[in-house]
Amino acid sequence: MNSILDEARAALFSVWHRRWLALAVAWGVCLLGWLAVATVPNSYESKARIFVQLDDALAEQIGIGVGDRKRDIERVRQTLTSAINLEKVVRATRLGDSVVTPKQMEAKVLLLGKAVKVVSQQDNLFEISGTSTDGALSDAESAKLAQDIVQKLIDIFREENLAGGRGEMTETLEFMNQQLSDRQKQLEAAEQRRLAFEAKNPDSAAGGASLVQRMEATRAQLRGIDADLAAAQSALAAINGQIAGTPQSLAGAGGGGAKGALAQALQDLASMRARGLTDSHPDVIAAKNQVAALRQAAAAEGPGGGVPNPAYSSLTSIRAQKQADLLALQSRRASAQAELAQIGSQQTANPEVAAEAQRISRDYDVLKQQYDKLLQDREELRLRGQVETERSAVKFQVIDPPTTPRSPIAPNRPLLLLGVLIVGIGAGVAAAFAMGQLRSTFQTTQRLEKALGLPVLGAISHTLTDAGRALRAKRLKYFISASAALGAVFVLLLASEFVQRGMVA
Repeated sequence: MNSILDEARAALFSVWHRRWLALAVAWGVCLLGWLAVATVPNSYESKARIFVQLDDALAEQIGIGVGDRKRDIERVRQTLTSAINLEKVVRATRLGDSVVTPKQMEAKVLLLGKAVKVVSQQDNLFEISGTSTDGALSDAESAKLAQDIVQKLIDIFREENLAGGRGEMTETLEFMNQQLSDRQKQLEAAEQRRLAFEAKNPDSAAGGASLVQRMEATRAQLRGIDADLAAAQSALAAINGQIAGTPQSLAGAGGGGAKGALAQALQDLASMRARGLTDSHPDVIAAKNQVAALRQAAAAEGPGGGVPNPAYSSLTSIRAQKQADLLALQSRRASAQAELAQIGSQQTANPEVAAEAQRISRDYDVLKQQYDKLLQDREELRLRGQVETERSAVKFQVIDPPTTPRSPIAPNRPLLLLGVLIVGIGAGVAAAFAMGQLRSTFQTTQRLEKALGLPVLGAISHTLTDAGRALRAKRLKYFISASAALGAVFVLLLASEFVQRGMVA
């Protein structure tokens, strides 16, 4: 432990003995270091936050979903720092003042690409930051330049998001119009070919339909007529059944006779059945027996003996209408069968003409379907473009406008100045210590004994006269003054740095 203390005491004595060398080296290193720090330009950063709202009921109704908008905004965010957009920023700010050649522009764009960032903080929240580091500008001008860079990026973000989609939609509509024009010409040519074929072969095509299509349409019509005919026959049979159970005449007022009694018995029987009585019920059986007996008596009476039954007359009229409808359906069925037979004979007689008619009709139908589909898609795109233009689904809002930098983000000049001071002092101490190691002197008797291997009997102390002590005190004052001057220079540099920052703010 004592040896360590002796070594430390010897090192301190060596440095103190050469303190002027240490101070000179410290001054030199500090001046050079502070000069280097002063040449490093300050970097000022400006930030802004923007919010993009993506929900709109009308846009979602026509197919512009939130997912589509998110993809568009992500595409804009990724391409915002492209070379083209950064060149726009350079030309719109003071960065482009010194740009003359394309190489200079390329260099500016590369530097600006490292100085700007677009960060997605949340799904709909973005932060845009820009840094300005230009030694040719003052700190206030550099801070203003950083703010201008961010503001221009926001403008480009807005233009790319709102106007970029409109440009793409315009190009898409132009492409769709061109395709529609081409399809329209092809459709008109197919129409002319079909009309020419129909004029040359009037029996092979009717109304633009091929023989196969006409045959299929006729067969479908025949199936419909057969269904209607079966329904009409069923309805006529039901009416005939009702007429069979309805009397032609009813008993008159105040009259009697078998016919009147029969009508009354039939009404009673119908009333029983309406109440839900079955044929096995005793009352129903009795009523039926009574009706049978009265029918025989009414037949024995002969015609007359009552008034016409209105229900019977109405049912008769309905039956006549049903019979007429049935006859009309039978006539339509016969006509359809005749047309089907005619089409079949035409196919058999002219197979080549039929095939040509079918091919022309098929080509026309395909072109017509394509044209209709393109027309529908074009109208949907036009509506979508109008919604995006007049009622944009993206609501762009600047939450935090570009900030005005009040202090540089780099370099940390006070810390650098302090670091240079510490390095300068350390370099001076190291130089003095190294010089002491190079000189063959011994600071203590112990080191002398260790170096010679002989015992040291004693040491002669250094005695100064009054003049020597006065000179040493004077030199000590000079050393302290020089050291204090180094510290004062450091304090002045710090003060000037803070004053410069205050001028920017």
